[in-house]
Amino acid sequence: MAAAHAPREAVRSAAEAARRALGGSFAAVSVWERELGRLRVLVNSGELAVGEEEFPEHEFYPVHEFPEITEFLHEEWARGGEPHAWVEVSAGADGDGWGPGPGPGWDGTGADRAAGAGTGADTAGGLRGALRGVSPGRVAALRRRGRGSCVVAPIVLHGRAWGELYVARRAGEPVFGRADADFATVLAAVTAAGIAQTERLEEARRLAFTDPLTGLGNRRAVDIRLDEALEEHRRDGVVVSLVMCDLNGLKQVNDTLGHAVGDRLLERFGSVLSLCGAMLPGALAARLGGDEFCLVEVGPSADEVVRVADELCRRAAELELGEGVACGVASTGDPIGPVHTARRLFRLADAAQYRAKAARSAKPVVAGREGGPEDPVVRLADSAASDRSAQGPERRRFRGRL
Repeated sequence: MAAAHAPREAVRSAAEAARRALGGSFAAVSVWERELGRLRVLVNSGELAVGEEEFPEHEFYPVHEFPEITEFLHEEWARGGEPHAWVEVSAGADGDGWGPGPGPGWDGTGADRAAGAGTGADTAGGLRGALRGVSPGRVAALRRRGRGSCVVAPIVLHGRAWGELYVARRAGEPVFGRADADFATVLAAVTAAGIAQTERLEEARRLAFTDPLTGLGNRRAVDIRLDEALEEHRRDGVVVSLVMCDLNGLKQVNDTLGHAVGDRLLERFGSVLSLCGAMLPGALAARLGGDEFCLVEVGPSADEVVRVADELCRRAAELELGEGVACGVASTGDPIGPVHTARRLFRLADAAQYRAKAARSAKPVVAGREGGPEDPVVRLADSAASDRSAQGPERRRFRGRL
C-alpha cells in the first residue's frame, strides 16, 4: 500500500493483497458510513460476478439489516477483547467452517449481504454446523455468485470500527478455517495502518493547498492551476481568466471590532466568493493572503466571467461588515496581448483591481476593454513590469501611475 497514493488505489491494493494472501478468488473493502447508517463498498477485486464493479458507485446497504457487525464488535471490546475475523460457509461446502460469533455473511453486494445476514452458533464447538446453511438467503447468494466460503475481518481505525475486509473462495475450493480467520485479522490490521497513513498524507496534501481560515484554495493551489490552464491555452486556445479581489475595510474592522470579527468577515466573503465561483464550471476560489482573494476560470468566455465578477461585487457590498470589494478581471478572451505566463495574467488582473480600488468602483474593472493594447490597465501592468528598479510587490509599482 505504500506505493498507492490515492485512497482508491490504496483500498484496491489492500483488497488485492488480502485476496492473494488468503488464496481467495474475490475480495472487497467497505467503509462504515456512520452518519448514513450504512456500509458502502469501496472496491471489489478478483473474479467479479455479474452486477459487481471494481469501483462501485452505489453499492451499499443499511447497517440495521445486519446489526451483528456493530453488536459483535461492541461486545468483544466490552469484554476487553480485540476484533477478530469470522468465517461464513455456504451449505454443502467442505472444510472446518469457523467463526467467533455472529456475522453478516455477505458476498460483495448490498443485496446479497442484506439477504444473508444471519447468526452463528454461540460457542466454538457448535460453529461448524451452524455456519453451514444458517441463512437460506445467504446460501443462495453465495451459490449464485459461485462462492463457497468467505472470511470477514473488521477494519479498526483510531479505536473505532472503520469498515471491513472481505475475502471469498470459489465453491468447491477448501473453505476458510480458524487459521485463515487469524490471518485475516492480521491483514485487516495492516490494512487499517495503510488507510491511516493514506489519510494522513491526504490531510497533509489538503492543508498544503488550502487556506486554513476560509477553506478556499491558497496561493500554491492557484499557481498550479494557472500553470496547467495556460498550458491548455497555449495548446488548445482555451480561455483562461483571473478575477482578483481586494476586500475593502478589513483593516478598519480589525482595528475597531477586533481580529476575531475581521476573521468572520474574511470567512463570510470567502463563502460569497465560493458561491459565485460555483456559477462557473470548474472555477477555483482562493485566498491569496490577507484581504486578497481570486477566482481562476478555465473555459468560460470573458463575458461570462465578468458577469460573475459583477455579481460578486454586488453580493460583497451587501455584507454586514466591511466596505465591499474591489475586483479586477483579466482574461485571454479579451484583447490584452499574449499571455505566456501566469505572472503576466496576475499582473494584468492586479492592475485592473488596483484601478477599481482607486476609483472606489462598485463594479469590476476589466483589462483590455478600453482600447486593447492602449488600454490603461494593460499599459499600467506593462509599465510596472518594465520598472526593474522598483522594489517590493508589483502592486506598489502601480502607485502614482494612474
